[in-house]
Amino acid sequence: MDQPTEKNILLGTFCTLLVFLLLFTSLWSVSLLYFAWLFLDWDTPNQGGRYSTWIRNWTMWKYMRDYFPIKLVKTAELPPDRKYVMAAHPHGFMSLGHFCNFCTESTAFSQQFPGLRPFLATLAGFFRLPIYRDYIMRSGLCSVNGQNLDYILSQNPCGQVVVIVVGGAQEALYSGPGQHCVYLLNRKGFVRLALRHG
Repeated sequence: MDQPTEKNILLGTFCTLLVFLLLFTSLWSVSLLYFAWLFLDWDTPNQGGRYSTWIRNWTMWKYMRDYFPIKLVKTAELPPDRKYVMAAHPHGFMSLGHFCNFCTESTAFSQQFPGLRPFLATLAGFFRLPIYRDYIMRSGLCSVNGQNLDYILSQNPCGQVVVIVVGGAQEALYSGPGQHCVYLLNRKGFVRLALRHG
């Protein structure tokens, strides 16, 4: 989810325009109240966001999982008495596999890894788009900056999982059909983060 996708750009733009256009209608007070809320709530994406199991369990995520198709394959037991920093690969253009596996329950993450709570890290810029930011925070997306990741991993003694698409947009440029490149040059902050939090 590091790379802005078509859906993200359209939905984020629509939400931003909606809030601004409401200022010029009889519903101007709704926009004014939202901007006040936005001002008071500005730092929430850097403090773990707002996790909602209700949004993570929407039925439409199962349709998305089946359409692409996306699977979560468990290859190891992850005890819930620890914290985890996971590196996701490949980045790709849309990263729908990462989204389905870690931001929804369409692949039964919580059943396969009971006691773990995943957060998928993405660009901080998405959290500056009105309304859209509230939607993506609820699914478990969080800002990829170090302050936020430290906050998430230091809050609870165990069970927190931070998933970082380590290659970023650079990796998406070098990967193509049948060819996946791992781009790690100057991208080792996730290792320092994991060492810092045990």
